[in-house]
Order: sequence, then C-alpha cells, then structure tokens
Amino acid sequence: MTVSQRSVPEGIARVLHDGRPAVFVSPHLDDAVLSCAALMRAMVSRASVTVVTLFSAAGPPPHTRAARTFLRQCGADDAGALFDRRCREDVEVLDGLGVRYVHLGHPDALFRRRSDPSGLLRRAGRVLPELDHRYPTFRFDIDLGRVSRGDRELLDLVTAEVADVARGAAVFAPLGVGRHVDHLLAREVGEHLGAVLYADFPYTARDPEGEAVAAGGLTPWAWTDDLAAKRSAIAGYRTQVDALFPGGEIPLRPETYYAPGP
Repeated sequence: MTVSQRSVPEGIARVLHDGRPAVFVSPHLDDAVLSCAALMRAMVSRASVTVVTLFSAAGPPPHTRAARTFLRQCGADDAGALFDRRCREDVEVLDGLGVRYVHLGHPDALFRRRSDPSGLLRRAGRVLPELDHRYPTFRFDIDLGRVSRGDRELLDLVTAEVADVARGAAVFAPLGVGRHVDHLLAREVGEHLGAVLYADFPYTARDPEGEAVAAGGLTPWAWTDDLAAKRSAIAGYRTQVDALFPGGEIPLRPETYYAPGP
C-alpha cells in the first residue's frame, strides 16, 4: 500500500490485514466498481468480497419522460431487457474481479411507483405517467436528493436485507456525492450498519466541492494502488459507459474512503 497503516480506517484494515469479509453496498449496477474497484481488487486476495446492489430492476411501462430519456441514452427500447443486460454485465465484471454479487431486485428510482390502494393514480398514470411515479422528474426530484416519504418502508426493507448478507462483514456504502436519491438511501443503509463510506465516482470528478459537503467533518483516506486496472472493469458496463464518459476517456482518480462518524 502507498499510505501509512496508521491512517487506514478500521473497517478497511480488518479486511486487508485480518481477512474479515467485506460487503460493498451499491445503489446501482456499476456504482461499487466505479468507486471502489481498485480497493476491492486488493481485498479479494485476502478476504471474501461481495457487492450488494440495491436497485437493480426497472418497472413496467408507461414510463416517465425521465425514464424514457435514460433508455434513449442507453440505446434501449425495453427497460426490462436493459436491466437484464445490466445485471449480466455486472456479473461478468464482478466475476472478473473475483467478487461475489447479490442483486436485491428493487426498482431504480426512475421506475418506482407511488403506493396506490385505490388504483386512481395507476389509471391516471396511463395518460401522464409522472402522476403515478414516486419521482416524477430526474432534475427536480431524483437529482436534488428529494427522498420520498414513500421510500421509508423500502429503506427499512433493504437495510434488513443488507444486514442479513453482511453479518460479520465490514460494510462499505456510498457517501452520497451528487445527491442522487438512490445513493442517499444506500448511505442510510450503510450508516445503520456502521459502514466505511466511499466517495461516489464519477460524481466526485464532476463536483469536487460536493464531496466535501457530503463528507461533513469526516476525515478522508485515499487508496491509490492499481488504479489503471479500473478502466477495463468500468468499460465492462457497456450499456452505461458512453453515457457516463461521453468523451470516451475514463479518468483515474484516487479512491476516497471515510471512516464512520462517532
């Protein structure tokens, strides 16, 4: 390693030096690899490493304008087929890293619908899908970190599911840079389980000041080994990489981690 051992967060040290299992909480099918692939590569020679992806599914049409825009960016017409491909990509990438995977199968924020016992919203949503969805827009809902009250029950469920997978393991979860609601929910899961928090790449490249805001008073620790090997892993997410890196160049940045607060 290229940093002082005294500075290593306890959760990371227990994996690298004691062989404790590690569980990485990933909001979507790529986030853990984008942010943590280099550290995970170092860990797999010493311990069992698992990525648990929370939101790894779509929902049936009709879709909101935001969801349709996302599908176009991925060159897809069918959301279900796209997410099937994304799951296969994730398995291939993680297999290549020697990392285990769990897909919890909950819908991505773009596709989560409101609770609707009466069925009125569902019928209205056939005409205007935004009325039926928990996050009607990306820019003014998902991207602004407006976590819906309707997601509180979902948060309890995914926290319990991750806790079941992570028994006895060191847990890692996103810091929430970028304020995407799924990343914020994943951070809450991690905080409940005493997770080391990782800085969300490529949000960190787009908004360096956002990382400092999300970290608050937490102290950063950087992993700089084997970063070049990340490019091939990230490129394995073929449905996503062009949208994430429009210029075709995947920048290399140190991976940053934050020990949990008191």
